[in-house]
Amino acid sequence: MKLGYCTITWGGVVGHPVGVTSVKDLFYLTNGSMPDAVRDIAAVGYQGVEMFDGNLADYEDRPDELKDLLSGAGVELVSVYTGANFIYADILPDELHRIRRAADLATRFGAQRLVVGGGATRADGIRDSDYDALVDALDQVTDIAANVGLDASYHPHLSTIVEGPEQLERLMPRTKIGFCPDTAHLAAGGGDPAALIRRYPDRIRHVHLKDYIADPFTFAPLGQGSLDFPDILAAIKEAGYDDWLMVELDSYDGDPVEAARISKNYLDRLLAG
Repeated sequence: MKLGYCTITWGGVVGHPVGVTSVKDLFYLTNGSMPDAVRDIAAVGYQGVEMFDGNLADYEDRPDELKDLLSGAGVELVSVYTGANFIYADILPDELHRIRRAADLATRFGAQRLVVGGGATRADGIRDSDYDALVDALDQVTDIAANVGLDASYHPHLSTIVEGPEQLERLMPRTKIGFCPDTAHLAAGGGDPAALIRRYPDRIRHVHLKDYIADPFTFAPLGQGSLDFPDILAAIKEAGYDDWLMVELDSYDGDPVEAARISKNYLDRLLAG
């Protein structure tokens, strides 16, 4: 398996402010230096990176700068993360416009995968019809990705309508999109990550690894929390998945390089064993 790291730790995640009034431009952004992130990730020994759609869009008019950054560091852009509300019919065309733009950029910069999260939770609660809308939207996302040669996968996420096992079961049998298990989000949503990987083995197209501490709620470098990564990796292997493992850590109180190294050393030990 090849190991990659997500650039989110270098600054955390924000949304482009123009999206408040223009949904078609509401990209995710890591609020930090992409050159620092890419070079640091490479220096720790990872082979690939995942970036947000908004950070990729920053290089739209200067593509050689990002290509030189990646090649100079000796890493590849593996995947691009995006997301949307997906349940509001009036804005869905603009959301899909933005996802189409993200997919085009991902292909332009050599990525293999498009990862999406989302499915908004309404102020007055979740409606059954929201899952119908999400299913339809994710099938459209799958087609958008496939049309430019990308594999699409869905990432369950806290604060959306797909957090835990029961909600995931309302989605996965009905949509053709792949599954991106995020170990910490699945655990925080009340699930057993290894069990859910075993539940949908033929749907796995991408993997996000991060650790989790329940009290106080914290995402953590691998091996620093409560998750059973030997069993998680066993489940991944049982599923026949033998490709990129992307470590993701939303934020870290210390040096992001330190967090990346902790996870890399831990994964190296597990995979060697």
